[in-house]
Amino acid sequence: MMVLDRARAAVTPDIATAFQRDGAVCLRQLLNADEVALLRRGIDSNLATPSPRAIVASRPDDPGFFIEDFCNWQHNADYHRFIFESPLAHTAARLMNSRTARLYHDHMLTKEPGTRSPTPWHQDQPYYNVDGWQNASFWIPVDPVSRVSTLEFVAGSHKGPWLMPRTFMDQQARWFPEGSLADLPDIKADRSRHNIIGWALEPGDVVCFHMLALHAAAGVDNSRRRRVFSLRFLGDDMRHAPRSWKTSPDFPGLADELPAGAPMDHPLFPLLVQDNT
Repeated sequence: MMVLDRARAAVTPDIATAFQRDGAVCLRQLLNADEVALLRRGIDSNLATPSPRAIVASRPDDPGFFIEDFCNWQHNADYHRFIFESPLAHTAARLMNSRTARLYHDHMLTKEPGTRSPTPWHQDQPYYNVDGWQNASFWIPVDPVSRVSTLEFVAGSHKGPWLMPRTFMDQQARWFPEGSLADLPDIKADRSRHNIIGWALEPGDVVCFHMLALHAAAGVDNSRRRRVFSLRFLGDDMRHAPRSWKTSPDFPGLADELPAGAPMDHPLFPLLVQDNT
């Protein structure tokens, strides 16, 4: 089955409605075994030679290890092939209800067995240099992920408002000035007050979510490794929003080439779907 046909089959009317309503959906077995193997090989190559953008996101006393890396698709042949040949771009376009789908960036997240460090509740878009509504992020595990260790979402939170982005380790406001955005609610203190959704996942399953959806993930147990690849796509209405601070990830020099409010038409962000029909 061609990638476009696979995207059409995956994004049923119910799935499209759920994405717009909840801001996150699970697409079971969207990827085939060859695509998972290709991505797994790319992640392992990335782990063997992290880029200068890599971040260790676990504390020194954590018995495990959590590493993230960004923007490697141009240098990692397996990532490049996976991004350009898998059905994800077409799937994103259909979920975004967008004529186009443009790659924003890739993001590798690996938690080794026994990693206690959680990924705190947050939205992604406030860390970025883009504005607009039509966007989609994929969270793609190449290892089985239990329900307790999976990515969780507050259903409907993508409808706003924007909430204060903070550093995960020490909760500092390094992006928007302190007080300029509302703070996140203390979701952990009373989970029952929120409609929290998430799914146990097998390789081949993917989760797609809006960049404003509140999400978080726990650590992993001593027997499980959690290698994940995340891809971000931009739709028709997404525009460049240069910041006076360093975004995460950073795109040095981009503000000199793309003015504020411009479409993200730049070689760093290839257009993968031009006419989603």
